[in-house]
Amino acid sequence: MSRTITIDPVTRIEGHATITIRLDDAGSVADARLHVTEFRGFEAFCVGRSIWEMPGITARICGICPISHSIASARAGDAILGVDIPPAAEQLRRIANLASLIQSHALSFFHLCAADLLLGMDHDPSRRSLWGLLESRPDVARRGIRLRQIGQQIVSNLAGERVHPSWAVPGGVREPLDAERRRKVVELLPEGIAIIRSAFELLDEIYGRHGAEVGTYGDFPSLFAGLVGEDGGLEHYDGMLRFTDSSGAVVEEVPPDHYDLAIGERSEPWSYMKFPFYRNHAGRDGGGMFRVGPLARLNLCERAGTPEADRELQTFRQLRGTGGVVTGSFHYHHARLIEILHALERIGELLDDPAILDRHVRSEAGVNRRHGVGFCEAPRGTLFHDYEVDDDGLILRLNLLIATGQNNLAMNRTILEVARSHIKGGKVSEGILNRIEHGIRAYDPCLSCATHVYGRMPFQVLLLAPDGTVVDEIAS
Repeated sequence: MSRTITIDPVTRIEGHATITIRLDDAGSVADARLHVTEFRGFEAFCVGRSIWEMPGITARICGICPISHSIASARAGDAILGVDIPPAAEQLRRIANLASLIQSHALSFFHLCAADLLLGMDHDPSRRSLWGLLESRPDVARRGIRLRQIGQQIVSNLAGERVHPSWAVPGGVREPLDAERRRKVVELLPEGIAIIRSAFELLDEIYGRHGAEVGTYGDFPSLFAGLVGEDGGLEHYDGMLRFTDSSGAVVEEVPPDHYDLAIGERSEPWSYMKFPFYRNHAGRDGGGMFRVGPLARLNLCERAGTPEADRELQTFRQLRGTGGVVTGSFHYHHARLIEILHALERIGELLDDPAILDRHVRSEAGVNRRHGVGFCEAPRGTLFHDYEVDDDGLILRLNLLIATGQNNLAMNRTILEVARSHIKGGKVSEGILNRIEHGIRAYDPCLSCATHVYGRMPFQVLLLAPDGTVVDEIAS
């Protein structure tokens, strides 16, 4: 008899989700789906708010990547004001976004995934956590905690708060950097680089332990998308939106503020998360599916642009990929470490510029355009804030295209691949279910960011009497 296996909730991710796996009569996997079950309505309740409020409001979408949301929102405001922000403000935004990436990637690798990677997928689930890692590998756990703290301290030195700072605004940033806070940030960088170097030493152990998983965790042809600089280098703030295929060939490049020329969006009745797709998908790998985030960014860039990260990138491509393109989603973990190293090096370069202390960090203007798109590379991939306003700068319409949503098709494909590789004859163990969950953890999804008003899921309200009997029921 066919049956359905439900994993509820999916653990060690940001947000709330369920996985359902449908088995056929022979006990083989017929289908697997990721259902995002939480509801957020930012695209509805932000209508009527001022563009000046939007960076602060949309930062509250997430406690892990608020900086990326506030920067993308502020950039949409820049476009509506029609201003070029001061150079120092742009560099400060870049540093803050890179610091946000450091703390977020450290959280994913050390806090959420290292227990699987270093203790094993079949490890006792009651100890398969950061607490279990602190017991068995305290040096690794403590370094991970410290690395995330370094990223947060950089943010707080620039923006005043570690989480949800009201700092990035349309036209620039609220406060310049002074010499003392610059010194504090510079002093953090060597420790961060030492920690990430030690993390690279774990990779041989991880790949040795998980050789069977490497080939089954979302290893399929797809497009990859993300920002690249003018020289084709790794970029997290500006540049062009590039799409490449699984051979590394450039499929298309578009200005990021015209993202909708390349990316379409649809919804399904079984998830609150949208399903973005590449519009010009005919004949392309994976149809309209594309992947974003650290793996995609390292696949589509031509160089990292900082010395140590460039060396690690070449090793990554030579050892883990075919023809330099790494198609397996298990390698997202490795890619995050390389991006952390790049971020630490790049922050040091930006702080070396004396102009970073310039006091002019904000351009003043009124509403000059009715439409603006802001963007940046968030830790999980390219983030877009698309605003339409009235003459007073009040939001008439907004669309938030979230990185996790752009990975939605790939995440569903990955759990299907993992489930089919491990479930045979209907036999399922706790370790197998954890492997399927880890197929989602590899993408480090941020589901609070990615849920929207467009999804339509079955909705049920029960009115219960004091004795528990059902008095009335409403369902959709």
